[in-house]
Amino acid sequence: MTTSPEIIAAGFDTLGLAKPLLQALADVGYETPSPIQAACIPVLLAGHDMLGEAQTGTGKTAAFALPLLQKIDLKRAVPQALILTPTRELAIQVAEALQKYAKHLPGFHVLPIYGGQSMVVQLRALSRGAHVIVGTPGRVMDHLERKSLALNNLSMLVLDEADEMLRMGFIDDVKWILEHTPATRQTALFSATMPDAIRRVAHQHLREPREIKIRSATSTVVATSQSYCQTHSGQKLEALTRILEVEDDFDAALVFVRTKTATVELADKLEARGYSVAALNGDLTQGLREQVIERLKAGTIDIVVATDVAARGLDVARVSHVINYDVPYDTEAYVHRIGRTGRAGRTGRAILFLAPREMYMLKLIERATKQKITALTMPTPGEVANRRVAQFTQQIVDIIKTEKLDFFFDVVRRIEGEQDIAAREIAAALAWLATRERPLQMPGASDHAPRDVAAVPPTPTVNRDTERKPDFKARTKPAEDYPAAEPRRERPAKEGRSDTPVKQRSFADGATMQRYRIEIGRNQGVLPKEIVGAIANEAGIAGKDIGQINLFEDYSSVELPANLSDDLMDILRRIRVRQFALKTRVMEPGEFVDTRPPRRAAPARDGKKPDWKKPDGAKPAWKKREH
Repeated sequence: MTTSPEIIAAGFDTLGLAKPLLQALADVGYETPSPIQAACIPVLLAGHDMLGEAQTGTGKTAAFALPLLQKIDLKRAVPQALILTPTRELAIQVAEALQKYAKHLPGFHVLPIYGGQSMVVQLRALSRGAHVIVGTPGRVMDHLERKSLALNNLSMLVLDEADEMLRMGFIDDVKWILEHTPATRQTALFSATMPDAIRRVAHQHLREPREIKIRSATSTVVATSQSYCQTHSGQKLEALTRILEVEDDFDAALVFVRTKTATVELADKLEARGYSVAALNGDLTQGLREQVIERLKAGTIDIVVATDVAARGLDVARVSHVINYDVPYDTEAYVHRIGRTGRAGRTGRAILFLAPREMYMLKLIERATKQKITALTMPTPGEVANRRVAQFTQQIVDIIKTEKLDFFFDVVRRIEGEQDIAAREIAAALAWLATRERPLQMPGASDHAPRDVAAVPPTPTVNRDTERKPDFKARTKPAEDYPAAEPRRERPAKEGRSDTPVKQRSFADGATMQRYRIEIGRNQGVLPKEIVGAIANEAGIAGKDIGQINLFEDYSSVELPANLSDDLMDILRRIRVRQFALKTRVMEPGEFVDTRPPRRAAPARDGKKPDWKKPDGAKPAWKKREH
């Protein structure tokens, strides 16, 4: 069976997926399935083996992960599915995706195993049990040989990027693993290409597989100039606003995000910074959607923040820029996005924001668009200031050329005479008034007048023949002869923090602890010590009353005393870390799964410290260990 990109389901709810999975998809912003998801999910749910040919970055992880999760028996903590990947990076990525889709499946546990990670850690995790194993062939073989991994309960096997495993020399390992799995398992094989060696494996180990081939919809994008900006999540808003300031030929922009909620949040933040902007998402009625598009065409708004589905079919000639604020889920979505600019014979501009962990998508997108994507650095405050001054200067020149200013000449002369103020001081004050809502100088820029940023002053040179080192012993002048020290400057208060210290709250020793969720995680670059510091400083909760912290991709969990008062919970919700509100709430039962290995307790010796000395005077074993 060959499937083309035209086969697209109306929604995930038409594919036979369970409600918990549909809820998880809604949470991450998936609205309609990609072609490979629409083609593969019904086939895998029906229990057929499958041979899928699709490029990396087309959304195939969800295509096999969702049917796999639907078939898992959560009551049995034994490996029921095995996913083989060629690299540990892909293994981690697939495991994270499974955890995300299983958000509403309480007790689900996925375990990635790969080379380079401690075997002891993996052995402990395997002993605790897992529903799904995601691993590289070599490490999976190691565990099978050790008998630390049992596959006798396996019901589904996925071979992801089989052609890459062939290229890396893993195909024999894959065959060996396949021979150690139950013959009754369901098998899905995905490959970007289908060389003969992969087909032989498929015919030997798959039972009457349904063949699905997704032809890529990508093409050369000749009318669009493409750039990418590498930045962390917490810097994206600042990077976006600075880039919009300095971009040439900016007329209107489409800014793409992944979720409906993000469209509203980002639109509000841009509006607060002075931009004329509107959100466009699937929650809008057709009438409101048309109203937003008409406002964009008429020029009453300049920026629309949209999801992929909401922007489908949008064709506005004045859109000069497409900003991929969030990375699209697949390369085809990227091509569709940037196709919204470069219309009517104009040259378009596409800018992609990438976090460091998302850089792997760059090569996939370049391959899809058949075009090099150039690096773009976030403009400095000085560059933005120069741009604003240039625009302000041009406005003044245009006004002098086109407007009659005799009355205002008289006003300036009167101020000069009556107030004894020079004309340049009056002009500076008027410039300040005119730009008060949009200051010419950004925070962090130099206090001096802007200049050409390329004109960097030369580094001062030092005459080393006359340079002397300070002779501290020769200080014989009395203290009063030295100039008085400048008074110490007070440190400015940090954003969202009070200048006065918060009184520490007291909790009973051994108080019951409860796990709370906060809306900031690894994607925002947060560190546990920052969370502890913010809670201690703002809420007055001592460090000893702050328990275990677990960082996840977009959120974290923290242990705090149970049954906190309403006023304290209100403070915890409003605390900001890296400019993100924590929005603290109590975690629901089963919402948190601790994936860390248990700590090994030190042996007790009658209340005394362990005596590590050997009777024969030998050194402790840890000193002998080779590193």
